[in-house]
Amino acid sequence: MKQKDIYVKNMPLLEAQEKWQQALQKINFFDSAQTRTISVEDGLGRITGEPVFAAHSSPAHNAAAMDGIAVHFADLAAASEASPVRLKESQFKAVNTGNNLPREFDAVVMIEDVHYVSETEVELAIPATPWQHVRTIGEDIVATELILPEGHRIRPIDQGAMLAAGVTSILIKEAPQIIVIPTGSELIQPGTRPAPGQIIEFNSRILTGYLNEWGAVAIGAEPVGDDKEKLRKTISEAAKAHDLVIINAGASAGTRDYTSTVLAELGEVIVHGVAIKPGKPVILAIVDNTPVIGLPGYPVSAILTMRLFVHEMIYSFMNMKKPPSSWTAARMSRPMHSAMGVDEYVRITLGQVGEELMATPAGKGAGAVMSLVRADGILTLPTGSEGVGAGEEVQIELLRPLTDVQSTLVAIGSHDNIIDVLANLLHKGRKTIRISSAHVGSMGGIMAIKRGEAHLAGSHLLDEESGEYNVSFIKRFLKDIPLQLINLCYRQQGLIVAGGNPLGITGFKDISKRKLSFINRQNGAGTRLLTDKTLRDAGISPAEINGYEHEEYTHMSVAAAIADSSVDCGMGILAAANALDLDFVPVAEERYDLILPKQFLDDEKVCSLLSMIRSNEEFRQLVQSLGGYSLRDSGTVMYEQ
Repeated sequence: MKQKDIYVKNMPLLEAQEKWQQALQKINFFDSAQTRTISVEDGLGRITGEPVFAAHSSPAHNAAAMDGIAVHFADLAAASEASPVRLKESQFKAVNTGNNLPREFDAVVMIEDVHYVSETEVELAIPATPWQHVRTIGEDIVATELILPEGHRIRPIDQGAMLAAGVTSILIKEAPQIIVIPTGSELIQPGTRPAPGQIIEFNSRILTGYLNEWGAVAIGAEPVGDDKEKLRKTISEAAKAHDLVIINAGASAGTRDYTSTVLAELGEVIVHGVAIKPGKPVILAIVDNTPVIGLPGYPVSAILTMRLFVHEMIYSFMNMKKPPSSWTAARMSRPMHSAMGVDEYVRITLGQVGEELMATPAGKGAGAVMSLVRADGILTLPTGSEGVGAGEEVQIELLRPLTDVQSTLVAIGSHDNIIDVLANLLHKGRKTIRISSAHVGSMGGIMAIKRGEAHLAGSHLLDEESGEYNVSFIKRFLKDIPLQLINLCYRQQGLIVAGGNPLGITGFKDISKRKLSFINRQNGAGTRLLTDKTLRDAGISPAEINGYEHEEYTHMSVAAAIADSSVDCGMGILAAANALDLDFVPVAEERYDLILPKQFLDDEKVCSLLSMIRSNEEFRQLVQSLGGYSLRDSGTVMYEQ
C-alpha cells in the first residue's frame, strides 16, 4: 500500500478526524467486537452484547410485604375502633415478610394492628384496602420485560435485577485489546537511575492506565529501540494479535523516527501531522485491517492526542456513546496568546476566589507531566483564535470534579517546601482541601493578590532601607486592599553546593574569583533580591557571576541542578539542600510571610490553613524535620491594613 501523507502538512483537526472515521468504517472496526457468554455474577463492569430480558416475573408470586396476617379485605370493611371485627381461623393466615400469599387472600394486616383473642381468633379495629402490604406478581419486573439494553455497562444493581428475574448468564462484548509499544533506545525501566541521555519509560504506564480506565484491556510492551527492522516486526505481530496498536514516540521527522516509514511499508498511513498543539506529529494508520496510532513521545502530547483520537474509538467499538465531558465557565487570570493555524489545548488550574472561578495556565511544555497532574481542566483555543484576554470568560473542560475545584485554596507567590507540607496535611484532613500553588516569585504573588487571582501569596521581600520584610511592598502595590500579613516561618537562605562542598565554596567572592558556575532565581523572587543585596554588600557586580542570567523558579529546581552537577552552586533554602543531600553555606535568615486579603479570613479553607499553622503539632514537627526553619512567629499577624 502507498503512504498517503508523510508529515507534509498539518491537517486541520476536523478533517483528520473525518478521514480517520472513514478509514475505520472501511475496515469495519466498529463492528469487530467479539462476544461471549458469562455468568451474571462475573458481569460487573462488562458491556452487554445483546438486550437482556426477564426470564420470569419478580416477585414470582404475590408476597407479603409485612409480618402479620393475610386476610380478605372485604371481611374488614366494617371494622372500626367502636366496632372491631373478629376473624376465625379459616378467615386469616399468619405470614412473614416475603411469604407467598395464599390465593384466597388479597391483603395483609401488620402484626402491630392484630389482637389475638385466642390462637384461632383475631380482632381487628381497622379496615383493609385491596392488596395492602402485598407485593404483587411482577410488581418489580414482569416476565419478558427489558432489563438492560445492548451496550450497557453492568452495575451491581443490574446484576441483582437480572438474578431476581431468573437471568443467570448473559452475552457480553469483549473490550478492545490494545497494546502500547514505547520506542527509543534511550528508554530504561522504572527503578533504574538514568545516566545522561537515558529516560525512564513511564509513558506506557500512563497511556495504558487511561485506556483501561476508558474500558479497554490495554497492556504495555517492552520498549523497542531505534531499530527499523525490529520495529517493523513488532508492529506486524502486534497488529495481528490486537484490536488497536499504539506506538509511543518516533512519530516525528527525526533521523531515528522510523514509525511513519514502517507503517507506510506495512499498510496505509491515513494521516501524519495534525494542526494541534501539543500533539502535532500524530500518525493514524491501518496495518493488516488493524488501526495503528503513532503518538508523540512527550507525555502531555501523547495523552492529549489519545484523548482526541482514541477515547471515542473505545466506546464506539463497544457500541456505546462516550460519556459527555463536564464543562464550567471561568475567568482568565492572565492573557493567553494562541499559536496561529492550530487548535491549542491549554492545561488550566482553577480556583474559586471570592465570587469568581479563576483560570490560570498550569504550565507549558509537552514534556511537563506535572502540568497535567496539577491541571483541573483544558482550555481549547481553536484555529483562528488570537487567544484570550485577562478577565475574559472562557469555557473549561473539567479533568476533575467541580467540587474538588471549589475546595481548592489558591496560593500564588514565592516557593517554599512548607507549602507542600501544608498541602498534604490539608488534603488528608477530615475536610479535604487542595492547595493549588503557582511558584512565580514574591512580586508575582503580590500582583496576583492585586488582580484578585489568589486567596494568599507567599512573600519574603526585604526592604534594604527599613530592614523590614514585605510591608513596604504591600504599601506600594496593595495599598487599597484590606489584608493581613501573617508569618509562616523564618528560614535559612544561603548557597547550595554539592555534597561535601568539594569546591570549598565559602561565599560569592569564591564564585566570582574562580568563575564557578551559578544558577539564579527569576526577577521578582525574594531570593533574587537577597542575592543582589549580598552581591552589592560584597562589592561584586552581577557581570562577575558566571550564570547570573541562568534562572530557575523554585528552590528545589536550583537544588536539582546542583545535584545533577549541571552547575556548581545557587542561592536557596537549607531545606532544599537537605532534601537532596547537598551542602549549604549560610548567608542570611529571612522572614517568609503569607499575604492574606481580609475578604478571605472567614473562608473555611483559609481558616483550616491558619488553624494548622497556629496549632497543629504534626505540622510543626514535619517542618522542623526539614531543617533550616524557625516557627517562632508562625501564625502571628505581622502587619494589618
